[in-house]
Amino acid sequence: MRRLIAALLVSAALPIVPATAQVMTDLAQPITGTRLDVTATGEVSRAPDVAIISAGVVTRSATASGALQENSARMERVIAALRRAGVAERDIQTSSINLNPEYRYQENQPPQLVAYSASNQVTIRFRDIRNSGRILDSLVAEGANQINGPTMTIDEPRAALDEARSNAVAAGRAKAELYARALGKRVARVISISESGGQYAPPPMPMAERSMAVSADTKIEPGEQKLQVSLAMVFELQ
Repeated sequence: MRRLIAALLVSAALPIVPATAQVMTDLAQPITGTRLDVTATGEVSRAPDVAIISAGVVTRSATASGALQENSARMERVIAALRRAGVAERDIQTSSINLNPEYRYQENQPPQLVAYSASNQVTIRFRDIRNSGRILDSLVAEGANQINGPTMTIDEPRAALDEARSNAVAAGRAKAELYARALGKRVARVISISESGGQYAPPPMPMAERSMAVSADTKIEPGEQKLQVSLAMVFELQ
């Protein structure tokens, strides 16, 4: 019994090595061949399915309340036109509301308040891009006198970016194979892959301010967008 107790005490004093540490040691394989670092880019093209446009109303009055009241009335007509056109509530977002005094400056005289200008801007996501030009014309008819955009984008880019990632991996592998052949070696394995990020949103394209009298049929063409993913890959050559 004394021997059994002594054996148990000795075993309890031994350090306990976590199982995960042993697994990590087994998985760690040092590079025995030539290390090769390459960068690769994968690219795909898609037609944008969303146009983001800013539309607004600017009004001017001798009083602040007058400028705001007129602005509110015209903006209500603009929002109503968007709803009649089938634009969902979630795709209409107020982006700015401003009220500013206007002064007249004359030499050797204090500034004179002459009027107030009020502005209200909404950001609209048009999911029917080819129909968005006609809707913009109706907004102008309802009182919108500022329109800026569009910014074309893809609502759900994940699948396209995944395809670009696959293309980037293939491009990186092909580049590694090329270097290996040139050195009389072969690609033994991939050591690591890191992604620098997917790119798919282009800069906005400005649209000129339009007056209420405009009645031309505005055309908006979606074109194509390029989606890119860049990778940094490390290979072992032997």
